[in-house]
Amino acid sequence: MAVAWLDDVRSADIDRVGGKAASLGELTGAGLPVPSGFVVTAGTYREFIENAGIDEELFSAVDVDHEDTTALREAHERAHELIMETPVPDEVRDEILSAYGSLGDGERFVAVRSSATAEDLPDASFAGQQETFLNIQEGALVERVKECWASLFSQRAIYYRNRQGFPHDEVDIAVVVQEMVDAEKSGVLFTSHPSTGEPQIIIEAAWGLGEAVVSGSVSPDNYVVDRESAEVQTATVADKKMMMIKDEATGETVEREVPDEKRSARVLSDEEIGELVEIGRRVEEHYGTPQDVEWAIYDGDVYMLQSRPITTIDDEEAEETAEAATNGGDSDSGDVLLRGLGSSPGIASGKARIVTKLDHLDQVGDGDIIVTEMTMPDMVPAMKRAAGIVTDEGGMTSHAAIVSRELGVPAVVGVGSATRELEDGQPITIDGDKGTIREGVEPEDEQHEPIEEARPKTPVKPMTATEVKVNVSIPEAAERAAATGADGVGLLRTEHMVLSLGKTPTKYIADNGERAYVDELVDGIRTAAEEFYPRPVRVRTLDAPTDEFRQLEGGEDEPREHNPMLGYRGIRRSLDNPGLFKHELEAFRRLFDMGYDNVEIMFPLVNDAEDVSRARELMKQAGVDPEKRQWGVMIETPAAALEVESMAAEEIDFVSFGTNDLTQYTLAVDRNNGRVADKFDELHPAVLKLLGDTIETCRELDVKTSICGQAASKPRMVQFLVERGISSVSANIDAVRDVQHEAKRVEQRLLLDSVR
Repeated sequence: MAVAWLDDVRSADIDRVGGKAASLGELTGAGLPVPSGFVVTAGTYREFIENAGIDEELFSAVDVDHEDTTALREAHERAHELIMETPVPDEVRDEILSAYGSLGDGERFVAVRSSATAEDLPDASFAGQQETFLNIQEGALVERVKECWASLFSQRAIYYRNRQGFPHDEVDIAVVVQEMVDAEKSGVLFTSHPSTGEPQIIIEAAWGLGEAVVSGSVSPDNYVVDRESAEVQTATVADKKMMMIKDEATGETVEREVPDEKRSARVLSDEEIGELVEIGRRVEEHYGTPQDVEWAIYDGDVYMLQSRPITTIDDEEAEETAEAATNGGDSDSGDVLLRGLGSSPGIASGKARIVTKLDHLDQVGDGDIIVTEMTMPDMVPAMKRAAGIVTDEGGMTSHAAIVSRELGVPAVVGVGSATRELEDGQPITIDGDKGTIREGVEPEDEQHEPIEEARPKTPVKPMTATEVKVNVSIPEAAERAAATGADGVGLLRTEHMVLSLGKTPTKYIADNGERAYVDELVDGIRTAAEEFYPRPVRVRTLDAPTDEFRQLEGGEDEPREHNPMLGYRGIRRSLDNPGLFKHELEAFRRLFDMGYDNVEIMFPLVNDAEDVSRARELMKQAGVDPEKRQWGVMIETPAAALEVESMAAEEIDFVSFGTNDLTQYTLAVDRNNGRVADKFDELHPAVLKLLGDTIETCRELDVKTSICGQAASKPRMVQFLVERGISSVSANIDAVRDVQHEAKRVEQRLLLDSVR
């Protein structure tokens, strides 16, 4: 049989019907309200490729180096071609269409959902790797089933399976065909607090189809409900600007603006919450473990669309956090040798490794403390091994500070004389909160786990209309950044990827070729895009001052500038050298071809519409369609802030404030000059006026606004920006959850003020 009905499928059938179908069948058998449907079995897919004789060629085609982007793209194209050009046997086609005809009146809209046999596994979720199609009818059904089969070999799927070590020929795919629930409202439900396991049910709800909630493209309402009494403890009503619905004319799923009367209206009634709570209890009782449930409501009826176990609950977490706080109370023990600026929180002990030359990096072992004048991008591998970082120079926006925070490594910067006063091999303890370096090694009660420390202690994300994203300087920090639960990446810096090559772009291309250079960019960006998918990842094109390039191999050809921060950098350098710039744009084109539609392009240090127009034209020449892709500019100069209206006319989608540069250019304060550091103030009235006026103009022009500078992590700046109506705030990794709470507090206050 080519198909199996969900009524007959159970969790033990995962090898036959895949993870998603097995779960849906289990829920159906338990009497829970699951939309009716059937599964085109994994065996049907396997027989299709074997009987047609394309299996060996298919697996051979995808047996490629997944780090070779060209080979990866060609593998996907050949696999897709093999499957889509091979006809489905008549008996299989007839059985699929016959099953479809048994659904309702035989003309129902259905959802066609991939269900791979390697899916929702404890150590590899494979989430989002295969296709789903909504609102499909008979005429397109079989082709959509084939598209699901072919999606087993998308570039992202091939890449991910290779990294996870899953052989391609051992993974099959089934396809679920279910009646569409034309949802009036939908969302997700946690049957227990996903961190502590407390008896709370967390419900998120929005208007229309649930894809908007699951993908993170809309901020839903958030309800915290007591499990025993079903009483709503808190209800946070979001400003729901967009919803996904079925277009009645075409049957396609489309985005629509939420009607004004519903935008700020509560989605769920108390009665509907009660029904969801009861369903949540039943599904948890059936599985015997807390569940993460997708649901939808249509015409007063509640439907379950999917259920997975919650894997983030840690009963000991609160106790461990309290214990860690208690242990931290003794952090002033030991003699303080030196003081600096605590730039990355945490306490670390180890042997000091004095690094004055790059060839000293090989001497840095696991658990050592790097002590150097200032860090450079090519030090990142050693920084990942180190327990802590100490620098003579630098501030909160230095490379050492930014990268250390993202790696979760404690750091003290701006010490002044650490490389001279500390001895190589000397045991020290650094405090990244207080900015001290103490004598001796202090015992640690538990292993330092940067990724787990980045994961919020209360992972029920505060629901805010203002998106809260995260800054990522290096691809290596993407996993830790994603653990914060941020809404996406507001800034991924290309220059750190380039500088880590150890050569200027021109020198690297001369030695290794253009393709190798583009591959490096693709791989770096892809690491973050994959980790966050489908959440957006905003990538800034190259913005390295000449003094940073001059320290690389090939840097002797770089111009010598009195103040590189005011010189040959950002978009002005890219436009002056379009031949080199095209390689960055080619990397974006490849990523889009590979399916990473969550990547957004951002141009730095623009001044006016001419800069934007020239960059837009170069995008088009590189094969990147500016009308289909999200792209925008940095607002880092007063000129850009004052010219934002003319830049918006070039059809940019967003602007993002770089407050580090905007502040220094507005106040004439070199942010790397310690003599005037006390004059550097992102909250200066002049800076705030530029920010506020730009946000107001962009709101009128329907251009999104964001901030990705250091100031985005400061509560006073968050308060100001949310009050002015900024679209998103991108914070440092260690500040994401605090910024989410701050944004929520400001939004709630504004809402209360509006009705008082």
